[in-house]
Amino acid sequence: MELNTIQPAIGSKRPRRRVGRGIGSGLGKTSGRGHKGQKSRAGGFHKVGFEGGQMPLHRRLPKRGFVSLTASRNQEIRLSELERIPVEEIDLLVLKQAGVVSCDALSAKVIASGNLTRKLHLKGVGATKGAREVIVSLGGSVADIAAASAK
Repeated sequence: MELNTIQPAIGSKRPRRRVGRGIGSGLGKTSGRGHKGQKSRAGGFHKVGFEGGQMPLHRRLPKRGFVSLTASRNQEIRLSELERIPVEEIDLLVLKQAGVVSCDALSAKVIASGNLTRKLHLKGVGATKGAREVIVSLGGSVADIAAASAK
């Protein structure tokens, strides 16, 4: 193979469309724009959803609902996942380093699912009522999120 013989693959390069060059080209006269109307004219343009001046559908319908942008960054952790973490003092940073929660998580909450057999101390991580009872019954503690963020 020589550098002066390199060519693009067959069919990868197509000749550009020459419009308005006579009837024999197949794109003469109206140049594929049809007859009359706003879209046939030079500069004929309207916004997406434009309905000729009529109030567009997306403005006729009422606004409804709310989707929280941070809801997906609040994550749940099972007690069984905490069991596998070798550290006794657990906060959000430890959970991220252990790979239990994603690195972009804003907050985490422990739920009473699975088994826990050792004592843990949670700081800055929420816990449901059932999970809190299990952790405290094993001699651990749960520091409130509000108290941890105030320090």
